[in-house]
Amino acid sequence: MLKWCEATRHLGVQCWLDTPCAPAMPELAETQNDGWQRVWDARIAALTPIVGKPANTVLHAVLPFRLGGFADVLSFPDFTPGVTYITAEMTGEDVGQRPTTLGNYELMICARQQLQKAGDLVSKLARYTCDAELEPGETMDLGTFFGDSAIRALLFTHPREQPVYFEFLGRRYGLLLCIGITADELAFKQAHGSDGLLALLRQHGIFPYTMPDRLSLPLPPAADS
Repeated sequence: MLKWCEATRHLGVQCWLDTPCAPAMPELAETQNDGWQRVWDARIAALTPIVGKPANTVLHAVLPFRLGGFADVLSFPDFTPGVTYITAEMTGEDVGQRPTTLGNYELMICARQQLQKAGDLVSKLARYTCDAELEPGETMDLGTFFGDSAIRALLFTHPREQPVYFEFLGRRYGLLLCIGITADELAFKQAHGSDGLLALLRQHGIFPYTMPDRLSLPLPPAADS
């Protein structure tokens, strides 16, 4: 189980940890905090008009992203009913992410209720964005990340009809939404394209959510050859 931790580099904010964290060294915290806090506050200020204010918690990576760990993640309760998890590492300074058509971007995933596994997913996936370019419309295999769930892959897309951008400290960044899909839905996407699958996800009220407990969508029958 994750444990509450008061010792966090996010001033005034609690964090979740899967292991206890040690207090930061005073000298290190003093030299790094000003620049980091400026970026952190500016990022939240830029995201708030788009996704609302974040909750007073942070899904905190044990090893900082800049040291090869995973990304810290914020939760937003007001973007859509439920919870939206958004990474908070890849914008504001160069951390080695490979830019895409969105430029540099943060990952997001929506759940109908608290789903820490979803936050954990984008936290870990953030590291992969330093090695690969994740573009809207593409998919990625998930295997059994959600256990025996029917969700077996991710579809990357925009959180709205058009690309969503936010700006701070003189630069523009994007948001890339991750949606969990089933193996049958993945096959449908490969045959008919991402727009066709997105239309079905919207039609059935799935978009923008990742729902590990759902069944696969009823898909149109394949056209006769």
